[in-house]
Amino acid sequence: MNYDIIGDVHGHADKLEALLRKMGYQHRAGAWRKAGHTAVFVGDLIDNGPGQLRTLELVRAMVEQQCALVTMGNHEFNAIAYATQDPHRGGGYYLRPHIQNHNLQHKAFLAEVGHRSVRHTEWIDWFRTIPLWLELDGVRIVHACWHEPSIEAIRKSLGGGNQLTDEFLVNAHKLNDQPRCPAVHDAVETLLKGLEVDLPGGTSFIDAHNIRRNRTRVRWWHEGPPRLRDVALGPGSQLDQVRDVLLSDDAIPGYSHEHPVFCGHYWLSGTPDRQTAKVACVDYSAGKRGPLVAYRFEGERELSASSFVSTHP
Repeated sequence: MNYDIIGDVHGHADKLEALLRKMGYQHRAGAWRKAGHTAVFVGDLIDNGPGQLRTLELVRAMVEQQCALVTMGNHEFNAIAYATQDPHRGGGYYLRPHIQNHNLQHKAFLAEVGHRSVRHTEWIDWFRTIPLWLELDGVRIVHACWHEPSIEAIRKSLGGGNQLTDEFLVNAHKLNDQPRCPAVHDAVETLLKGLEVDLPGGTSFIDAHNIRRNRTRVRWWHEGPPRLRDVALGPGSQLDQVRDVLLSDDAIPGYSHEHPVFCGHYWLSGTPDRQTAKVACVDYSAGKRGPLVAYRFEGERELSASSFVSTHP
């Protein structure tokens, strides 16, 4: 099977249609399709862009007609929690609080579907059918980080097809700033938002929101000695605040499985390329001004830069 693995769309339907055309897909019988190929979306279909419903309707049609697969992004997961009342608290409390920055994050999506509308409920119900990760023939897909300990920690508590259950969704969120079920909460954070590590020896930095952080997201795929400056993710202005120290050998898991893995999430820039011979990120900031990127996977054991395709020339 040939898989065309597509990065974070974030409601940019025009970019998605352009990318599908560039890869030889045609709109026939109600869905975009290409003989012998399956599109695979790495999540984050929503928020930011001007074509929320067009994107969702296009992807859902492809999934329902077995032309595509999709895995959960943190934006879909957050949208579910934003729309789900907390069953253990009084009315008006949601698993994802309706505070200003959350309202802004979901603004484009809610503006198109209509907050608390029938359409809103229908899309949230569909999001809940999306698996947290995919293990396909010769390839793995996850939104942010393939992390075996996190997967094994939650595998048995998910529904069929790695889908959310009501109990799992509640356990994955906090109550009064404390995780209800730390193992579930931490696993979801890692799979959908990326691996974080503690900064050593009192090291910290001030992030873009003027908040002091003593943990940093890292390049979980990194190979070689885990020097902090090499593995930490973030703008240079933040990384310059961090002491360049050598982390413990087990701080960064890397990835050594025989099957390649694809992710999105990281808002990369520049020329699309693999992260290692087995790991590739296909998010090149289409949600902002970047291109929408895909990787044409044909069963190879080692990934190649020549297999990326982009909406940019």
